[in-house]
Amino acid sequence: MTALKQYRKLESRGLWRDLPEAQKREVVVNLGDVSLVLSDPRSDVALTHWSLPAIRRANPGTLPAVYAPGEDATEILELDDADMIAALETVASAIASGRARPGRLRMAMLAGMLAAVLGVAVLVMPGALVRHTASVLPPATRADIGALALADLARLTGAPCANPGGTQALARLALRIFGPLRTPTLIVVREGVEDALALPGNLIVLSEALIAVPDGPEVAAGHALTQALRADVADPMIPLLQHAGTLATFRLLTTGIIGAGSVQGHAEPLLRTAPPRIPDEALLERFRTAEVPSSPYAFALDPTGETTLALIEADPWPKGPPRPVLTDEDWLRLQDICTG
Repeated sequence: MTALKQYRKLESRGLWRDLPEAQKREVVVNLGDVSLVLSDPRSDVALTHWSLPAIRRANPGTLPAVYAPGEDATEILELDDADMIAALETVASAIASGRARPGRLRMAMLAGMLAAVLGVAVLVMPGALVRHTASVLPPATRADIGALALADLARLTGAPCANPGGTQALARLALRIFGPLRTPTLIVVREGVEDALALPGNLIVLSEALIAVPDGPEVAAGHALTQALRADVADPMIPLLQHAGTLATFRLLTTGIIGAGSVQGHAEPLLRTAPPRIPDEALLERFRTAEVPSSPYAFALDPTGETTLALIEADPWPKGPPRPVLTDEDWLRLQDICTG
């Protein structure tokens, strides 16, 4: 965000509480390009990360400033550092300013390329238009389309599981295995999804069955890592735009808007389509970097191990990861995500 250039690498102390009944604890607060990272001051381990556009202040004009990671979030963060408060207020003002003039910047940027794109839409194959559109969509538009895709999927799976303690544990799982940069949003659904799938907007949907296993979070983590790699190899935006059609794709490219009706029905073929195969070498490298063992995931795919032998024999962490994928407490919270 250009509004944050003067605050790059800003750090402060704060008081954080993850649940209403929990005690506040001191944390180190780091301001990134797209997120606020809260870490343990003793171990430097990241405890959670908050998306900057979603952060809300609960007590404007009062100190210490109290923030939450969303409208209905149970977490809070108290800050009295003037620079950090000013940075967060700058973010809020920038977002509010953008909302006050919807589409103006987007339309200005797209106006210059409209003539050339019109030729593309009329003269070339629809597949080229889809690929080009997917390649130029900004993250905010991708997030909006991902929300529409998730709503369409929910017709078949039911609403995502939303137990507060479980969703916080799920966010910490995502932060643990992907790190603070472009961390996907993990979502758990009760039914309809066999294992996991990726949606546009950096969303990864996991089946509740993956967290019902007794052994630990490694299987769910493995599926999340695999889907993230698949999304890098085959952009999930492309099949969605193919489903939406040429006119809807062209309208999206020129206006930045796609209607919910264009996305409706995308979930059915998505759930029926076999995912692209990922080379074992690339997948093992993801497990190595994420510090997650690959054997639990491999045996979950094939209990005999015959078809996943490479992931078992070349497990980068055969004796267990150097740090827990989740704490025992968070694992128990995650297993309760679909309760209540």
